[in-house]
Amino acid sequence: MHVVLFQPEIPPNTGSIARLCAATLTPLHLIEPLGFKIDDRHLKRAGLDYWQFVDLRIHKSWDEFVATAPVKRLLYFSKRAVRSYTRARYQEEHYLVFGPETRGLPQHLLDANLDSSYRIPMAGEGVRSLNLSNAVSIVLYEGLRQLGKA
Repeated sequence: MHVVLFQPEIPPNTGSIARLCAATLTPLHLIEPLGFKIDDRHLKRAGLDYWQFVDLRIHKSWDEFVATAPVKRLLYFSKRAVRSYTRARYQEEHYLVFGPETRGLPQHLLDANLDSSYRIPMAGEGVRSLNLSNAVSIVLYEGLRQLGKA
């Protein structure tokens, strides 16, 4: 599987996700524009000294990314999706796509991909969203579990 962060904004979240990707041997794709510089100290700190183990791929735009990724293998994750992430049937070739922390994935992407959009259920009514690094961890480990790798 691959983790895809669409226009991530918060360096420590991306750093933590990079560490997760290093630990699980999962390629990490960052779609620009980023809300930080790739050499940001908070990004590096959150990723600790694991950056050398991260298969990091940076794409200048969504269109550039889609030109290199098999569109039928993209799974989208958003609080605005209807189906639970546990209903997805993960495959090795899937790209797990997450949106920026403050606004999530663009609605047009979700609307165009309803059959491949999922959410993480939240019972707390006063909570707007989960931390991005937590959400990626939850979804990635469910995929790994289904594939017998966790």
